[in-house]
Amino acid sequence: MNWKELYTQKLTTAEKAIKAIRNNDRVIFAHAADVPQEITKALVAHKDDFHNVEIYHMLCLGDGAYTQPEMLSHFRHNTNFVGGNTRQAVNEDRADFIPCFFHELPHFFRNGTLPVDVAIVQLSTPDEEGYCSFGVSSDYTKPAAHAARMVIAEVNDRMPHVGGDNHIHVSELDYIVETSNPLFEIPLPKIGETEQAIGRYCAELIEDGSTLQLGIGAIPDAVLQCLQDKKDLGIHTEMFSDGVIDLVQKGVINGKCKTLHPGKLVATFLMGSQRLYDFVDNNPDVALFPVDYVNDPYIICQNRQLISINSCIEIDLSGQVCSETIGPKQFSGTGGQVDYIRGAALSESGKSILAMPSTAARGKVSRIVPYLAAGAAVTTSRNEVDYIVTEYGIAHLKGKTLRQRAENLIRIAHPDFRESLTEEFFRRFPLALKTI
Repeated sequence: MNWKELYTQKLTTAEKAIKAIRNNDRVIFAHAADVPQEITKALVAHKDDFHNVEIYHMLCLGDGAYTQPEMLSHFRHNTNFVGGNTRQAVNEDRADFIPCFFHELPHFFRNGTLPVDVAIVQLSTPDEEGYCSFGVSSDYTKPAAHAARMVIAEVNDRMPHVGGDNHIHVSELDYIVETSNPLFEIPLPKIGETEQAIGRYCAELIEDGSTLQLGIGAIPDAVLQCLQDKKDLGIHTEMFSDGVIDLVQKGVINGKCKTLHPGKLVATFLMGSQRLYDFVDNNPDVALFPVDYVNDPYIICQNRQLISINSCIEIDLSGQVCSETIGPKQFSGTGGQVDYIRGAALSESGKSILAMPSTAARGKVSRIVPYLAAGAAVTTSRNEVDYIVTEYGIAHLKGKTLRQRAENLIRIAHPDFRESLTEEFFRRFPLALKTI
């Protein structure tokens, strides 16, 4: 039987496909903008047919209706990264959180730490050989599909076909629901003076020929805007968004100097506007791979001059970094931050940068603090921190003493908070010279 006949046999509706999900199953949703849309709606509409079904995913766009209070006896969300649509459920104990590194997830699926009953994915239409692309999310999505007892696929004719190790054959799917939905988009960030200043300082640390890891938001986009005069940059990153496109089109990002996958924009997922989705569709220069490859520090470090740029919520005067909680409340997750900080440390001439505005809460709170907030998680240990950047400058912490770290961090804190931080400095180091 050829793949087209198989495809036709597996066609069904979302309402019929979800009948194959059993009570107490663990269901894995595809990630980020790849989240299945029709099947999610069908599950919520037929919630009374399900009891104690665990829905695992990391960040997923959409309304997350299955996490609402009235869904509790039917669905329980589990995650290792919290988004805006699931944060309240996690912090009200209606959903669960797993501390772990992003690159570990495929291993958890395969070794039974997180066994997969059903993977629900969103795919491109098949190519001439019957292979569908996972589109904008390979990450944990492809490994989950290969580990699952059953795969339910939304085949969306608007999903871009993205290459790399990012495909699955029609024969590996159990149910196919055809859709034609636009992918979820995220608004382009607003870049203000603070982000522009941070971008300029980060650009000072980036040399020609570097390979970049950066995320999404105003700071990464500001950094990219400050790289117009650089040459021969490359991309090996957890994800990228629209900000990369202009530098690719200008030839600034060309991957010429990459020591791993030269010429390729390598990532594990993508998220942005329709412009991004159009840019990556059938683009031979874009390659997505599962996260246990892209985010493995051993793989990352094979890129010479790897520069990682991430953000954080707060950092204390010793260099301990919290990037995922506000006090004890889970705000996001570890993601790939530590994966890339470790990979950059192992990379020849690599650097890791944590970039953040100096304040939060509209200037009322300093992000550079004497001690992390009570209950805060240490995402990146003080032993691993390299560069910290705010709009007031660059603090290099790697190899520095506790006293030197505190001095360097106070210099890039917001002026409104330097006096109180300095008072704490002299309580800790009473014999230090008053050089701040």
